[in-house]
Amino acid sequence: MLSLFCVAAAPAKDYEGHVAELKKKIPPGFSIVIQEPFVVIGDGGAIAVGRSATGTVKWAVDHLKADFFQSDPEEILDVWLFKDRDSYNKYTKEIFNDTPGTPYGYFSHKHKALIMNIATGGGTLVHEIVHPFMYANFPECPSWFNEGLGSLFEQSNERDGHIVGMTNWRLAGLQRAIKAGTVPSFKELTAMTSGEFYNEDRGTNYAQARYLCYYLQERGLLIDFYKQFVANQKLDPSGFNTLKKILGEDDMDRFKARWEAFILKLTFP
Repeated sequence: MLSLFCVAAAPAKDYEGHVAELKKKIPPGFSIVIQEPFVVIGDGGAIAVGRSATGTVKWAVDHLKADFFQSDPEEILDVWLFKDRDSYNKYTKEIFNDTPGTPYGYFSHKHKALIMNIATGGGTLVHEIVHPFMYANFPECPSWFNEGLGSLFEQSNERDGHIVGMTNWRLAGLQRAIKAGTVPSFKELTAMTSGEFYNEDRGTNYAQARYLCYYLQERGLLIDFYKQFVANQKLDPSGFNTLKKILGEDDMDRFKARWEAFILKLTFP
């Protein structure tokens, strides 16, 4: 007997209803643009908000999904684009009762929102877009790769139809740490807990993770590494063994020396 199994489709998201609720609470002077799977809200004027919605949010989502992520976040997420520092500081307090820990922007699980000072540029926005997609597609992703991939694309461009990270401001600090001999091994980096990654030598950890992803990207290995990491995460939760495999390396100390030489030759700007 032939048995048929039907998988129920995910319920359609009610963007119009979501916007109607938003309009009840947003301050005057804000514009709203639906840019699935997000709703973009900003106080920089309708033209500027629309430009960010298509030129940054849609561009990033389309390219990230083409190479990395199959599933959208389950819930509708808001992207708040505050036009300058004063607006950002004012409204994060008034709307969210938050005190930002960064002048650029952040992703809030609590508020289901990406909250940005868009005057600092769109790079942080692209970085933060990575996080809800990573959560939806790779919820067990360790902090080093979640932040490594996010920070890779905070300075991004397009190459042969793919999103690529470029060198950025994190390079100088990493180069200083390499010269000082204070960069941890990749086994140590990948084994870090979230607390260790975020609280101990945070700047170097971000930079090392970013430029490991940059190296993989420039060698044409980043997308394959991500896919294999997701597939192997139960057996290799840190990603270290998958990293060794994708690099074809047994001696990761020797690889680190070559990677450091590669990083020291990079420039920014």
